[in-house]
Amino acid sequence: MKYCAYLLALSIAFCACSSKNMKSGASTVESVEPLVEVSPKYATGFSVRDSAGIRLVTVAQMDRFALVRSDDAAVPEGYTKIRVPIERTICMTALQLSNFTILDAHEVVKGLTGTKNLFNKDILQRVKDGRIVKIGTEGNFDTEMVMAAHPDVVFISPFKRGGYEAIKETGITLVPHLGYKELDPLGQAEWIKLVGMFTGKEREANDIFAGIEQRYNGLKQAAAGADVRPVVFSGEMHYGTWHAVGGKNYLAQIFRDAGADYVVNDEETAGENLEFEQMYALAAKADYWRILNSYPGEFSYEALKASEPRNALFKAFKEHKVIYCNMKQSPYYEMSPVEPDVLLKDFVAIFHPALVEPDYQPKYYRLL
Repeated sequence: MKYCAYLLALSIAFCACSSKNMKSGASTVESVEPLVEVSPKYATGFSVRDSAGIRLVTVAQMDRFALVRSDDAAVPEGYTKIRVPIERTICMTALQLSNFTILDAHEVVKGLTGTKNLFNKDILQRVKDGRIVKIGTEGNFDTEMVMAAHPDVVFISPFKRGGYEAIKETGITLVPHLGYKELDPLGQAEWIKLVGMFTGKEREANDIFAGIEQRYNGLKQAAAGADVRPVVFSGEMHYGTWHAVGGKNYLAQIFRDAGADYVVNDEETAGENLEFEQMYALAAKADYWRILNSYPGEFSYEALKASEPRNALFKAFKEHKVIYCNMKQSPYYEMSPVEPDVLLKDFVAIFHPALVEPDYQPKYYRLL
């Protein structure tokens, strides 16, 4: 009887142990979660394809990256392997930094080109205490500081001023971030999904973007039904010329989505430099005038006239309908790329105030 009892106890212990091991094994399997689906809807600069637990990302139809979760993962030929989530990176532009800010991923950023027009207290503190290093400007990078940041990858803007050859020689993987080339405001914001894939925050990126998309398209639809569409122009004279962005530019699209018409109606994106007389011929009778600059102090109609006396000839100047944002007082480049819905609302509040709440306080643009 004692022997039988012993065998029974041993059997029970074995079953319990086996059950525990089975649960442990199941837990191990479950810990490798399936990839969160990432599907760019508005962004045209990158595409995503998942294959056998590996995320294949193509940027600008040229650069191919295989994002893997283990070092021994085999990747297709022609793809650069990157272990994710990355732990350290360098941002070259404020637009890129905005992606990390909205994803609450500042701890991954270890290097910046500079802090001009940056307001974020956390980033400034990280620069101050050395957790983030400044690597110089595009075209004049300090490779020693780049190496000091120990980045897993460096996000770059390859079609701007360049100077990346020296960084490439270090062997660090360069990842193009082309959000600034997107013509759709939602397309630019959607690059948070790319950064989400690299930082392991795909789900957060999807959720954040879904909210941006819903708010933006809701306002856009409301503005599309407005009875009157005001006409707007943009820019100022600088060094004898006036840069007018093209009719397919990101800014022109926001104007249209906000229920206004932009004075330049061509198929260009970058635009062109015009003489004052050319701009005046286009915009003399326009209802609104949008200006973005970095003015020291409080910008005013007097300051606008002092910079160019002929500015006072525009209808928008005479009727005090200048829409203004001062980058010295607002985190425009730092956050607006991931807040197109806020930008849109600022413009809608000016063009069609009845479509927003009466006590709405603009974040970027206001009537001067």
